[in-house]
Amino acid sequence: MDLTLYHVPGSRSLRIIWLCYELELPLAIETIDFGREFRDSAAWRAMSPTGKVPVLRDGNFTMFESGAMVQYLADAYGEGRLQPTPGTEAAALFQQWCWFAEATFARPLGDIAQHSVIRPPSERIPAVVDDGKVRALACLDALEQGLNTGPFLLGDLFTAADINMGYSLVLAERFGLLEQGYKRVNAYFDRLKARPAFIEAITR
Repeated sequence: MDLTLYHVPGSRSLRIIWLCYELELPLAIETIDFGREFRDSAAWRAMSPTGKVPVLRDGNFTMFESGAMVQYLADAYGEGRLQPTPGTEAAALFQQWCWFAEATFARPLGDIAQHSVIRPPSERIPAVVDDGKVRALACLDALEQGLNTGPFLLGDLFTAADINMGYSLVLAERFGLLEQGYKRVNAYFDRLKARPAFIEAITR
């Protein structure tokens, strides 16, 4: 194991750092200057074809996509921790929430980010932000309902699905979406933020 993460604070890199701290895996963190010149460089695009972060290197093996990194590390080094036994109903729910956190919930949050923070003011479309908020709140409604079985997504078992979801909630909080009266979601997010590994990871 020779893990290096190319990282930008506030990005999906948080998922990988948090997971490694939960599993006590040694991780070298390379905080990069994410200016346009670096993003467009041939060396960076060779590791990340879309120019995005994070990128994970394990020896001579390199990969992008944070959700895939979480699964790879859990499978390769987790020794059965932070995920249910494959082929079980619990494993199916685990995958459901992992995919939901990124493919469904993070998409409208990304639209909000693009058109309120990332793009130049002249390129921002307020209607996209409004639509993103509606879709993100629908995701929070689904999460509020899904948290009726215990303190975490899989009941009493904290898993890597909670790590994936935790980053999406970091974004939702950043955009003021958790001020809408989601009692279960807010209590759940408070539990995640109280974990020592999260506290350490969020400062990187």
